[in-house]
Amino acid sequence: MSVPYFYEPSLVSNATHFTLSEETSKHCVQVLRMKEGDRIDLTNGIGQLFEATITLAHKKQASVAIQSQKTIQAPLQKIILGISLLKNAVRLEWLFEKATEMGVHTIVPLLCERTIHERFKADRMQNILQSAMIQSQQAWLPILSTPTSFDSFIKDYKAAQQLIAHCEPSEKISIKDIEPSVDSILLIGPEGDFSPKEIELAILNQYQAVHLGPTRLRTETAGLFALSVLKKF
Repeated sequence: MSVPYFYEPSLVSNATHFTLSEETSKHCVQVLRMKEGDRIDLTNGIGQLFEATITLAHKKQASVAIQSQKTIQAPLQKIILGISLLKNAVRLEWLFEKATEMGVHTIVPLLCERTIHERFKADRMQNILQSAMIQSQQAWLPILSTPTSFDSFIKDYKAAQQLIAHCEPSEKISIKDIEPSVDSILLIGPEGDFSPKEIELAILNQYQAVHLGPTRLRTETAGLFALSVLKKF
């Protein structure tokens, strides 16, 4: 049986004892029925992994003794995913979850000319990232930006490799012919695609236009497919 894995952002290096959050305490004691002496793993989401033993099995304030800790090197590849918000938030949540499992570095929700969306629930989206990090047992939590206009993104974010996927008839190369970089930006537009003005702005800022194959993909499908091509394992 695998050791349960939890996220505790306030856990710091060289800690010897720690009181778990109420959420983690409840999950350990009430859901998993763990007891004193049971082992758990903890991460603070910034590269540190802690092996701990429960010393007090309390449903609201369980305590642990830290047995050991180690630092997990940050992934060498840094992919920033800029992706349009969607009207159907469930589909975007699914994409955020899967992108986290795949080890994306940063997610920036985009406000494009053709974006149609409901209110962005930042706390819920952050919880989805945290759960996906725990589920995939990683020690680095992706950075989640606040919704950002397309123009501001182009101005504020830079990388060695900058890619924009769109469906407009223009000169593009297949994303499968791209040699993935260790420092990349990937832009995915809304269901109605990026506008010609947005595409032109990206190209003027040294973005390479790419296509994702012969079929037109939903935004969340396009994001996941493109990440799977670019991600180095």
